[in-house]
Amino acid sequence: MNASPDPFVGAPDAALLVAYANGDGQAARSLTARLLPRVLAQATRMLGNQTEAEDVAQDAMMRLWKIAPDWRHGEAQVSTWLYRVVANLCTDRLRKRRGVSLDQVAEPLDAAPSVTAQMQTQARMTALSDALAQLPERQAQAVSLRHLEGLANPEIAQIMDISVRSVESLTARGKRALADIMAGRKAELGYDDDEPE
Repeated sequence: MNASPDPFVGAPDAALLVAYANGDGQAARSLTARLLPRVLAQATRMLGNQTEAEDVAQDAMMRLWKIAPDWRHGEAQVSTWLYRVVANLCTDRLRKRRGVSLDQVAEPLDAAPSVTAQMQTQARMTALSDALAQLPERQAQAVSLRHLEGLANPEIAQIMDISVRSVESLTARGKRALADIMAGRKAELGYDDDEPE
């Protein structure tokens, strides 16, 4: 017996959320299939840890389902709201990571790169996460969304509910602060001292 096609293909995210709030389980499955991979990818890039990213993605989706009955159509895009939630949850986790030693970081799951390359990549991700946690929250969020997520400044402005000029300022200050924090660790992390910033 063939599965019936998804009746919600092409429907706006907000329409699916409203349908879910009205008891339509298929709408929830369709919206989850559409949004969960993006949420998980965002959390993975920001945290550098698959297990933590899965926890954040699950938490973010649960928050989406909880607010579904109160969703006000037209005020914001569902994906933008969800990006903001994920960014905030990741920022909270990055802030809590201060003082985590490299020995406490989980082994990478992918065995394709050499062990040395994996360790170096993990050390760099940990150093970046630790450095991000030292930034003011708004700077860390702007830098993460711009340089880890690859989002454009107007989209970041919408997610953070600030002007594009403020995004540019936060990103620039955050990058300078990260460079200062990481400056003494180039050799340790396998970067050449003469590498351009």
